[in-house]
Amino acid sequence: MHINFKRILASIVMSIVLNGCVSSSSKVDDTGELAMQGNVKAQVTLGDKYLFGHDVEQDYQKALKWYRLAAEQGHASAQTNLGWMYEKGKGVEQSYEEAEKWYRLAAKQGLASAQNNLGWMYEKGKGVEQSYEAAEKWYRLAAEQGHASAQTNLGWMYEKGKGVEQSYEAAEKWYRLAAEQGHASAQTNLGWMYEQGIGVAQSYEEAVNWYRLAAKQGHARAQNNLGWMYEDGRSVVQSDKRAVEWYRLAADQDHAIAQANLGRMYENGYGVVQSDEQAVKWYRLSAEQGNARAQTSLGTMYRKGLGVEQNYEQAVKWYRLAAEQGYAKAQTSLGWRYANGEGVAQNDEQAVKWIRIATEQGNANAQFDLGWMYEQGKCVVQNDELAVKWYRLAAEQGLGRAQINLGAMYQKGRGVKQSDEEAVKWYRLAAEQGISVGESNLGNMYLEGLGTKQSDEEAVKWYRLAAERGYAKAQVSLGWMYEQGKAVAQNEEQAAKWYRLAAEQGYAKAEIYLKRLIDKHYK
Repeated sequence: MHINFKRILASIVMSIVLNGCVSSSSKVDDTGELAMQGNVKAQVTLGDKYLFGHDVEQDYQKALKWYRLAAEQGHASAQTNLGWMYEKGKGVEQSYEEAEKWYRLAAKQGLASAQNNLGWMYEKGKGVEQSYEAAEKWYRLAAEQGHASAQTNLGWMYEKGKGVEQSYEAAEKWYRLAAEQGHASAQTNLGWMYEQGIGVAQSYEEAVNWYRLAAKQGHARAQNNLGWMYEDGRSVVQSDKRAVEWYRLAADQDHAIAQANLGRMYENGYGVVQSDEQAVKWYRLSAEQGNARAQTSLGTMYRKGLGVEQNYEQAVKWYRLAAEQGYAKAQTSLGWRYANGEGVAQNDEQAVKWIRIATEQGNANAQFDLGWMYEQGKCVVQNDELAVKWYRLAAEQGLGRAQINLGAMYQKGRGVKQSDEEAVKWYRLAAEQGISVGESNLGNMYLEGLGTKQSDEEAVKWYRLAAERGYAKAQVSLGWMYEQGKAVAQNEEQAAKWYRLAAEQGYAKAEIYLKRLIDKHYK
């Protein structure tokens, strides 16, 4: 739920002269006269007025004219402002080379904002050959003068190890210096370090404090991060509603991750009235900015026909965009579209290719899917040993369904040496996560005494947990325990209750057991 920091280009230096209680037109006339006489201060002031539209109609070309005259006289602020106009193409054809030229002249005079801007040019390779080392040099010169944006940028260089030896401690130092000056991006970065426990002792409370300071300044990334803290209840009272409020503020600023988060809140009805249409709206806005998670979610909405008309081709389009960015969930989803021929021509090779790419990232769901393909012979030659291999990799990451399938492979002796003890081990791991199939299977092992000491009491315990989650097989098993009086008082009413619940789900075995129990009393 975080993004890497965006460096902030230093703001233009303003030096507007105010001359007592004189009318605006008089002030402009007086300043203009001085400027035409070559007064540098007046030229800069006039440039500022035209740039910002203070007392005059905004005119970038006139601002450029006056900044140039002052810059050519060696005025550092004017040189910086002129560089900015070239960088942004304001009143002149955009030119990074000209921007770099003027920034350098001002930077060599020691002007911190120009040094910071020149550092940015080197970092991005704009108008100069890209060089993190040169960027670090100029950022440091400005940072040591107390320039907050430069301090933030230098902190980023240390955090990422760009142009300097990587050091979280140094990153924290520079972020803090800028944050204490009220620099919102630095406050956000410092909050992130506290949230992650990087360079500082982990503290959600400190993270929230810094995020909040930046969020109140309108910093979108801080607003998104603060929203996450509320959603997850980290050092604040958990509140989906408050999370939505902060996500929305950031999303309205086109923050892609916040838009994806807001879409997710609408899809699930967290903190808002559930709305697939709103979910699609926000996912699309984020997806169109290239956010892989939103692209995947939008693809799924198209695949399921939620909030939009079902369209497998659109689903494939969005899955592919995310998959090509390396997003494992999208790669797996794209693989399954090829496997099933949904939105694309069915293609076993492409199906396995995309799912395998996801497995190579260590994605547990993809590992499970590839294991299932090998077990079933879907898109691949059937191979129990490879099924076990992939199930194990996913199971060892804690994926419950993989633990269940691996347990079943051990119980049946497929692809591994048969072992009820190993089956029990893996079923238990899944059961302890509250997964009903694992609970039911573990109950079976206790009932039969397979791989563990026989225990009707333990069987009932695990059957009940699964049955109360609505798992039909466990409901039948629990009903049978009541019918037989195993580890519970014999009670045919309870037996019928559980059989009926399972039968209502269409489970045929439950219907047979229920009919048998009813017939027993009416024959």
